[in-house]
Amino acid sequence: MNFTFSDLFAGIGGMRIAFEAVGGECILTCENNDKAIKTYKHNFKANSSHIFHKDIRTLVNEVKIPHHDVLLGGFPCQPYSIAGLRNGLQDVRGGEVFTSILDILKKSKPAAFLLENVKNIKSHDNGKTFDYMISELEKSGYYTTNKILNSMEYANIPQNRERAFIIGFKKKEQIDKFTFPTKVKLTKTIHDCIIQEVVDEKYYYTDRYDCYNSLKLSIDNKETIYQWRRVYPRENKNNVCPTLTFNMGSGGHNVPIFKTNHEIKTGINIRKLTPRETANFQGFPKSFLFPDIADSHLYNQFGNSVTVPLIKTLAKEMVKVL
Repeated sequence: MNFTFSDLFAGIGGMRIAFEAVGGECILTCENNDKAIKTYKHNFKANSSHIFHKDIRTLVNEVKIPHHDVLLGGFPCQPYSIAGLRNGLQDVRGGEVFTSILDILKKSKPAAFLLENVKNIKSHDNGKTFDYMISELEKSGYYTTNKILNSMEYANIPQNRERAFIIGFKKKEQIDKFTFPTKVKLTKTIHDCIIQEVVDEKYYYTDRYDCYNSLKLSIDNKETIYQWRRVYPRENKNNVCPTLTFNMGSGGHNVPIFKTNHEIKTGINIRKLTPRETANFQGFPKSFLFPDIADSHLYNQFGNSVTVPLIKTLAKEMVKVL
């Protein structure tokens, strides 16, 4: 099926990759992070009619939004995340941004939409925030359904990443036909994603790091990935990668680390994931290109993105009923 879609809160284009793979054409991109835009444009070549816009809050008033069949939006998760302040709709990234989504839906009237956020959006303020969102989406003319999906359970990607997905269709018969994907067996291991055996020494933890001794004493399982939790490393008991986050690699406490077979010096074989490996844990294709920007920005971008194979599965199900 050939259809068009808008890519809102586009990040580096994870949703776009998935929807293009099932026959979609992106006609509008909205993203306000300059570094993310650089990575996005490094991978997607826009034609003369493609529209780029930065601020979702001014999109309706400043842009003549072209007709599109599907609206995509992984809107900011910080207002609802455990790791954030959890201010919800009181946060400018929550209330104003969500209102902007409603405005675009009302004005452009796409046949369907897909929204994505952290799973805690469903429990924020004892469920009142999510109930309000669903109510407003339905008042905007859509029938909706939602579900929390984990990448390791629904996409055969060894990352423990739970996200809430909201699907909406204009027609009731379409929402009645739509079904979320069923669980699939996880056959891939972390070794399918950690493909770079020999990497730059900068990715290794040596005795110049304050946490070196703690890591050396605690990290002994080569079949899983650990997270540095401010003062100690935590092992993922499912033998998968913990949830990749926006703040990993930027002085945050969620840096994924593991024990490798390759030693750069005697006994030094603990390192963090490289940016390419974080891309692998999000299911990005090997052909995805990195622009000339700092690793810290690449970590931010992949931690803030989506698991591409999971989105592709949802895209297939949506296209079936459109």
